[in-house]
Amino acid sequence: MLERFLDAFRLTSGTPSGPATGVTGLDDLLEAYGGCTFEDGLYRIHTRASADEFDRLVGAAFPNYRSRLGCFGFDWLGRQFSIDRSRGVESDPGVSMFEPGTGEVFEVPGRFTEFHDVELVEHVDEDLVTAYFTDWTAENTKPIPFDKCVGYRTPLFLGGLDDGTNVDLTDTSVYWHLMGRLRLEAIRVGLGGRISKIDLGPHD
Repeated sequence: MLERFLDAFRLTSGTPSGPATGVTGLDDLLEAYGGCTFEDGLYRIHTRASADEFDRLVGAAFPNYRSRLGCFGFDWLGRQFSIDRSRGVESDPGVSMFEPGTGEVFEVPGRFTEFHDVELVEHVDEDLVTAYFTDWTAENTKPIPFDKCVGYRTPLFLGGLDDGTNVDLTDTSVYWHLMGRLRLEAIRVGLGGRISKIDLGPHD
């Protein structure tokens, strides 16, 4: 399931615990490649612990998807890739991408078994915004740590600018917690409404 992906993406951090040929599903992927970073942070595969954490964080930010989630990977912008149990079949579900900075979710073409070897290999520029990543790494030369991402200071759904003046390296968990709360509050107050305060306590 990862043969073409591993030919196209450099493993820059982490140690696989098993061969790519043994990866046939979500659990296999997390077991064999959990904690691995590719291309200095461009794309990463969740550990079992971080997958469980982001199932909760993504589910809190996007409640309608909570029962459908199974996060397995994330990119340098903190965007989460998850199986979508409502699409495909049980043994090979669809994949969705959740964007914290825009508050949007996108259905990725194909199914989970095709995601790494087909989608990421053949559409890497679109899926992982590699041109923007190249610009970022030209000025920020250190690899992005596993628990960090480049996030918006002001999310786009609250009028933030989509450029380099509005992004910074941040803790991915904290970023998702904050963006999730802001997204729900923005939905509650509606277009043109004013967010006066948000509760940053633990999610339910």
